[in-house]
Amino acid sequence: MRLLHTMLRVGNLEKSLDFYCNVLGMSLLRRQDYPGGEFTLAFIGYGDESQETVLELTHNWGTTSYDLGNAYGHIAIGVDDIYATCDAISSKGGKIIRPPGPMKHGTTVIAFVEDPDGYKVELIEVKS
Repeated sequence: MRLLHTMLRVGNLEKSLDFYCNVLGMSLLRRQDYPGGEFTLAFIGYGDESQETVLELTHNWGTTSYDLGNAYGHIAIGVDDIYATCDAISSKGGKIIRPPGPMKHGTTVIAFVEDPDGYKVELIEVKS
């Protein structure tokens, strides 16, 4: 068994694709419109979905925003140099909502970014 993807509903697919692809460096792997159901699915990630877990962005036509609820937490991305990554994200217009630094009660260096729909993305520095 393998985790395939996580799905996020997005209000503006183009804005979300710009954020995840141009700001966070993911690639658009596939995109499909479903006119009968009035929605579009876009699969994005850092590698081929036959090998990697990816994100599914679902855009329901005519819906521009969602209530995020209080049960959802965040997605996490491992990065080599969290300070350089945050600088790059900021220079591309990304919103850093928690600057890089050690997590409370620990030593792991983390930061948080917010996507156009308000979803939180945790960056975790992973030394290779």
